[in-house]
Amino acid sequence: MNRFFRRPRDNRWWASVGQVLTHILIAVLAFAIAFSLPAGAQFILYRWWPSVSEDANLLIASEIALAAVLVLLANLSRIAWENRHKVRIADSAALVYAREKRDPLTRWRERRLVKRLPAARDAYILTVTGFDTFAGAASLLHEPLKKAYEIRVMLLHPGARSAERRVKSLPREVTLQTYAEEVHTSIAYLAALRTQGKKVTLKFYEHDPFWKVAVLGDHVWVQYCHSGREVKGEPEYVFALDRDNQRRGFFVPFYMYFLEQWIDPRHPAYDFDTRELVYRDELGRVTRRARFGAEHDGVDAALLSRRLSGFDHGEGDAREARNLIPSIP
Repeated sequence: MNRFFRRPRDNRWWASVGQVLTHILIAVLAFAIAFSLPAGAQFILYRWWPSVSEDANLLIASEIALAAVLVLLANLSRIAWENRHKVRIADSAALVYAREKRDPLTRWRERRLVKRLPAARDAYILTVTGFDTFAGAASLLHEPLKKAYEIRVMLLHPGARSAERRVKSLPREVTLQTYAEEVHTSIAYLAALRTQGKKVTLKFYEHDPFWKVAVLGDHVWVQYCHSGREVKGEPEYVFALDRDNQRRGFFVPFYMYFLEQWIDPRHPAYDFDTRELVYRDELGRVTRRARFGAEHDGVDAALLSRRLSGFDHGEGDAREARNLIPSIP
């Protein structure tokens, strides 16, 4: 078990039982090997070796087999030593998980990792549209966000020039309309959480996306936003907070990166009640308000409704969420 994973209290008893059973199994194996050594030595010296020494072919085969076993053990020792070095490096960086490509096996591992984590009170997310991060029913953080109390999210404004540039660099099936639909779906999901008493804050940024950062408790998911590639297919890294030495690892740098973006006064907050973007100065005073979604009034309402149907907050919450998103004809 990685030392960065803290088991929930309900599982600590089972973890202790597992450790006791493991020690018992190791002790039984040690006793079995110790008591079998005399019989094994007697078999090798008095039965196996005499028959081998008299047969040249069997002797050569035994030598080849022994050489192959020694080579295999040497290679395993080298691999184990290299992996030990890699584990030390990963431990220094507080890296607890990494994937290079997205497939069913990696998705299963990611969900297993999330289930092992204790429920987080706070969740901070900086992403592009949010659909593949938390809004989609099959997204990794769709369920964990329901257990969090304070949720802060930053999305790329669908009307920004950087959004248009990014969409043009992606495959043809990705358009400004589908991008806007995913953003509206994310807004609806956050609105549904808000109706359940969650403290939800949403902001929008307009610069080119650089990092996708999702902070959940003491762990942070990180992906680089390559131009011309969808973020969901990019390599992903998970770093944990080292409570013994918080200066180690990459959790704190990425967490501070999110906070720096969050407090930047250039990024307006979304008002769920008035469906407006609220701009503030460095002192927190409201300078102006602007309607959100005017540049995307042509969003396909039918497709958005199908995406909203993936919510499992209940019919009333889903209806309330539809009422809180920008006007769609």
